[in-house]
Parts: sequence; structure tokens; C-alpha cells
Amino acid sequence: MKNFTDIMKQAKALQSKMEGLQTELEALEVEGSSGGGLLRVTMSGKGAVKGISIDPSLMKEDEREILEDLIVAACADAKAKVERAAAEKMQSVTGGLPLPPGFGL
Repeated sequence: MKNFTDIMKQAKALQSKMEGLQTELEALEVEGSSGGGLLRVTMSGKGAVKGISIDPSLMKEDEREILEDLIVAACADAKAKVERAAAEKMQSVTGGLPLPPGFGL
């Protein structure tokens, strides 16, 4: 059994790795798309929308609802990519150890 000092050292190392992971996620950018790539959303690793690119062919006044749906779909695609990337990075930091419920980034 490890002594308390060793456990504290491991906890401190994990905390440091988690802080590094937070920094990585802040710098991460993913792109989600919809409409066959006609609409693209760039999102940070923290889930903030950084930009939207809309192909001019989608800019039709009478098709506003379609464009709105495509924006929502592209955001959802980007968010799913952010969540996958965060889970992969978290697994690399924790060595695959399960984290307690509610413990997130």
C-alpha cells in the first residue's frame, strides 16, 4: 500500500495533467458541417462557436428555415467532435481510469 505522500504526489501530478488538458481544449478547434459541407461551423474545444461559413447557394430568402436547420446541425456535429476529442484526451491523461460521476472538464 502506498503511503499518503505518494498518493498526494500522484494527485498533484494528475491535477497538473488536467490543467494541461484544459489548456489543450481551449486551443483546440474543430469543424462541424452540414448540407454536404455547404455550411461549416468552427468550434473551440470548450464548445464556443468561433465561426460560421455559409455557401452563397444557401442564401435564399424563402429558405431561411432550411438554413437555420443546417446551422443547428453543423453546431451539433462540431459539438460531437469536441466531446469525442475531450474524451480521448481525458482518457490519455487518466490512463483509462474511470472518473467519478459528475467529474468533468
